[in-house]
Amino acid sequence: MTTDLNITEIFYSLQGEAREVGLPTIFIRLTGCPLRCTYCDTEYAFKGNNPISISDIVDEIKQYNTRYVCVTGGEPLAQINCHILLDTLVKDQYLVSLETSGSIDISEINPGVSIVMDLKTPSSNESSQNLYENVAKLQAKDQLKFVIGSRQDFDWSVDIMDKYPTDAGVLFSPVFDQITPTELADWIIESQLNVRMQVQMHKLLWGDEKAK
Repeated sequence: MTTDLNITEIFYSLQGEAREVGLPTIFIRLTGCPLRCTYCDTEYAFKGNNPISISDIVDEIKQYNTRYVCVTGGEPLAQINCHILLDTLVKDQYLVSLETSGSIDISEINPGVSIVMDLKTPSSNESSQNLYENVAKLQAKDQLKFVIGSRQDFDWSVDIMDKYPTDAGVLFSPVFDQITPTELADWIIESQLNVRMQVQMHKLLWGDEKAK
């Protein structure tokens, strides 16, 4: 009996965000998400019926000359078999990152996986879904991301950082076409925040499209 995951797409591109930005990476995008963030740029991954066995996924990614794999969505953890995929990729010595919201418990994730957790800011209209106890489970290998769409989002994110300190790297990212990168950069500098600002490199390269 095979172990399947519902997959929206598997593709090879440059990582556009977070610590591995610019590195050739295999993306495995799982289908489905319980959240409906206002700034979501992967709505096409909400629905679909494309079950693929984990063994076939692993066979497919072998064609690409990189050890970096990003498991993303949607919300990957909404599919329980995502944990089996992560375990398999780590066992096969891939360098694995997982992009997840802060709305699902992360305690069972393989310790070899680098977690990029995207806590939802007020402008997402989904901040009520955040599980703040997840923040304490992040380690230095992980990253905590705040997607900033307004000054309110920025101030809220600063407050969350004060309430829930973490050893993880902290990322601030502007919502594409809502605030400018310069605005966010100025706020960070003025506030003397110890965070890493990032922009979505793939959108600078290819516009507001999938990085394929």
